[in-house]
Amino acid sequence: MAEKAAEWREETVKAEGTNLIVVRGGAGKPLLILHDELGYPGWLKWNSELAKSRALLIPMHPGFGRTERAEWTMSIRDMAGFYAKYLKDQGLAPVDVMGFSLGAWIAAEMAANNPAQFGKMVLVAPAGIRPPEGEILDVFRIMAIDQLLATVKDPANTPEFGILFGGQTPEAFEMWEDARAQTARLAWQPYMFNPSLPHLLAVATDLPTLIIHGRDDKVVPVSASEAYRKAISGASMKIYNNCGHRPEIEQSVQFVSDVRSFLS
Repeated sequence: MAEKAAEWREETVKAEGTNLIVVRGGAGKPLLILHDELGYPGWLKWNSELAKSRALLIPMHPGFGRTERAEWTMSIRDMAGFYAKYLKDQGLAPVDVMGFSLGAWIAAEMAANNPAQFGKMVLVAPAGIRPPEGEILDVFRIMAIDQLLATVKDPANTPEFGILFGGQTPEAFEMWEDARAQTARLAWQPYMFNPSLPHLLAVATDLPTLIIHGRDDKVVPVSASEAYRKAISGASMKIYNNCGHRPEIEQSVQFVSDVRSFLS
């Protein structure tokens, strides 16, 4: 893996009766990062860059990775409530947040319930709203490795793709399947969106929000981000060409620049 132990560490935090694993790295103002539906992919170059000026807090969601499942969480809205309590207990609110795909959906649900718990919000290829055009990829019809391959436009020429999740090891495959099972538990019906979310997000109009999406995303159509921008009328959006579902590694330099500029 590209991880360097000196840059980050893991800690276990008790949250609503759950032993939550949190990756911490960097120094400065905290930035909460919520990973996607395949789990925490590992500490990558974009993490190192942002950690130069921010203290990154990256929890492994309950039921994903090595964090045990919180049995009472049965939906993404429940997960939003879980993290709202985590922020309160840790004295972090208001905090800047960045979510990826399913993690962006969690952040959006949190903002819809209480936008004051965030300072600024970055949504990267967000699920959670039904795309007006196209459909969210049905990942349960394909193998886990094919789901991972679908997240980038050109895996062979994408730096760091081969080291996501520590590489294609038996341990990684087991982790992906656990993550897929938990995703199904939380977001099966309706599949990967909440019909009420576009309406509820009206309360987040004044929350500074940046939406980033790859134009060639095969997992979540760009139209989903357009719907988010419409729901959060004050949001800005950046679309990256020649980019799929993981702009943080496919267009890493531009991604870091845009995020850093927005958060500053």
